[in-house]
Amino acid sequence: MPIYEFYCAACHTVFHFLSRTVGVARAPACPRCARPDLERRASTFAISKGRGEPQAADEVDAGDARLERAMEQMAHEAGGLDENDPRSAARFMRRLYQTAGIEPGAGLTEALQRLEAGEDPDSIERDLGDVLEQDPLDPAPAESRSAALRRRFLPPRVDPELHEL
Repeated sequence: MPIYEFYCAACHTVFHFLSRTVGVARAPACPRCARPDLERRASTFAISKGRGEPQAADEVDAGDARLERAMEQMAHEAGGLDENDPRSAARFMRRLYQTAGIEPGAGLTEALQRLEAGEDPDSIERDLGDVLEQDPLDPAPAESRSAALRRRFLPPRVDPELHEL
């Protein structure tokens, strides 16, 4: 009886499902949050050559270190930002969103395109309202900032329970 792995993006967790048959006709719902149609993942395997398994704390520490390095790099880039160049501001904002793993909304995407074209930020603000005042690390309303950063920089949790498919 095969065991299949499915990933829930909402929970950032990998779940194991036991199937009574080979092949999966449908994706199960998340056992934790009930999100439908989980994403099937290829199962991982390892060949041991006398090495122990990495501890979960080591994985978290590595993710924290990556996040810290990324934030230090962004702080360094912010120091060299030319406030009089809208293109420079747009490049920095795009890099910030990319580093955080967050998609900017439609209004901010339009504003960034206009900044990259060299348009005056005041005219963009008049046309689009307060879209340029938005917190650059505030993700889409459906998810929290910490969840987006966790997905970007940390491996998913692995649920230890074996679920029926």
